[in-house]
Amino acid sequence: MKQAAHVVQRDVSIAIAGSGGSGVMTAGTWLLDAAARAGLYGLMVRTSGPQIRGGEAAALLRLSGAQVESLDDAFDVLVALDWQNVHRFADEIPLRATSVLVCDADAGEVPAVFLASGARVVALPLKKMAKAAGSWINMLALGISGALAGVPQAQLEEAVRSGWKRDGDGLAANLRALNEGCLAVAHLAGSPLTGSAGPRRWLLSGNEAAGYGALRGGVRFVAAYPITPATEMLEWMAPALARTGGCLLQAEDELASINMIIGASFGGVPSLTATAGPGLSLMTEGIGLAVAAEVPIVVVDVMRGGPSTGIPAKSEQSDLSFAVAGLHGDAPRLVVSPTSISDCAATTHWAVQLAEALQCPALVLSDQFLGQSQAIVRAPELPEGAPQRLVAPAHAPGYKRYANTENGVSPMAIPGTPGVTYTADGLEHTEGAIPSSQAADHRKQLDKRLRKLTGHDYGSRWADCEGDAPLAVITFGSATGPVREAARRAAAQGVEVRVIALRLLMPLQAAALDRALAGVERVIVVEQNHGAQLLHYLRGAYDLPGQPASFHHPGPLPLRPAEICNALVAWAREEETLA
Repeated sequence: MKQAAHVVQRDVSIAIAGSGGSGVMTAGTWLLDAAARAGLYGLMVRTSGPQIRGGEAAALLRLSGAQVESLDDAFDVLVALDWQNVHRFADEIPLRATSVLVCDADAGEVPAVFLASGARVVALPLKKMAKAAGSWINMLALGISGALAGVPQAQLEEAVRSGWKRDGDGLAANLRALNEGCLAVAHLAGSPLTGSAGPRRWLLSGNEAAGYGALRGGVRFVAAYPITPATEMLEWMAPALARTGGCLLQAEDELASINMIIGASFGGVPSLTATAGPGLSLMTEGIGLAVAAEVPIVVVDVMRGGPSTGIPAKSEQSDLSFAVAGLHGDAPRLVVSPTSISDCAATTHWAVQLAEALQCPALVLSDQFLGQSQAIVRAPELPEGAPQRLVAPAHAPGYKRYANTENGVSPMAIPGTPGVTYTADGLEHTEGAIPSSQAADHRKQLDKRLRKLTGHDYGSRWADCEGDAPLAVITFGSATGPVREAARRAAAQGVEVRVIALRLLMPLQAAALDRALAGVERVIVVEQNHGAQLLHYLRGAYDLPGQPASFHHPGPLPLRPAEICNALVAWAREEETLA
């Protein structure tokens, strides 16, 4: 950054990094809050070392006058409170030659990885300045990063006042430190980012959005065991459920969690659990029971790097294969995936409604990026109405719980309803719920369980389809944001692409995909995992046009718009050459 004017643009990316206890997440959260108050949009991604809690951490932000769904390719500002173990995620904070790096003059040498970018280094006595103000270093960092980002100081102060919950003189000291931070870089800061009043906006994480969607969808019982990165969803839902007459129970493990929600749902209460990959593995047998007994449940899987314990605090879309093919036997179920932080609310709401209507398990594939990131978004719009489960009336004549109906959905009796008693378990059964090993009964129930999912009309929500170019990108989940931005950048270079972001992954909507791909000559599949799982799943279930290409890499590095754009442009140029 020869002059700081580069930070005053349509959007700006800021990283605040430091060791455990330095408060970088608080500074990042309050900076995002201030941006929202200024009429801006924004995104904050959390990153930390392998220890999950404590140790080094960084808050990665992107602020803009328009809604953003992904991080940018590099950061305009890095405020480093110290250099303790920052190398563990240095590759997640690339800088430009025009960037500004603000660091503590007494913290030692700037790591070579940051110096190599050519960024301008501004060394300040941060700890001494914070001590003189009687506050903490993260409040100084808030002022510095806010000033360089172009967020008005008045909104920064409002965010501090709103976020400070303690009594005493701490608030005044924090505001002094904030002001000192703003003054320290006043010679570098330019004009503020332009915000607007616009529609009502919310500041929330994907985990909070998913919890909100579940509650609005009708969930009133949650049983779960804490696990990174899904725990915040449970923490948010516990008091929210209590206010709506429901409850959350912390189970002793994931096996107990899945069995508890099956029991609650069997009793007539829409139920949910949230977990991550290791927990999902333990829930496999329980999910199979819900398939066989046709009990509606929702399982939110906030995916993280694997296998095994893997990388708990980093994002990866690597549970897809398990979600669509991980149960024993022929076990049809719903698998959906939100396409953005805001969409976590709508998709989880939809999952609850679908599970109840179709009497089956619904898996929601979120991930660490969506779940733990915070964003300023337009208020989610969700349909009204309770979930519609087909319930058997009392004394229904000739009641058969698993009657082979035309659409595959049969009335479910709530325990205690007179005259419609039945047994539900994992054994194959007759239409009347009597255990059976007869081939005819097995085939009839297999057909029934599959038919109710494949014959349902999912409407237009199965995917977001954008554009009509002959080259198409298929993606899902958190990869959607960088893909959309990459498509816009490619269009600016004369390369038009069609984007299809799948929301309903199972059952795959072949007929709808046919329509969405009409006129497409070739497809590239973009995803964040090592094995190109989405590409292999699609090729196994559908005939993709042309010779499908793949763009994929595992976590923990996020997908960047520039790398996807470059791949799209190169891919299009290759097609032109071959033509």
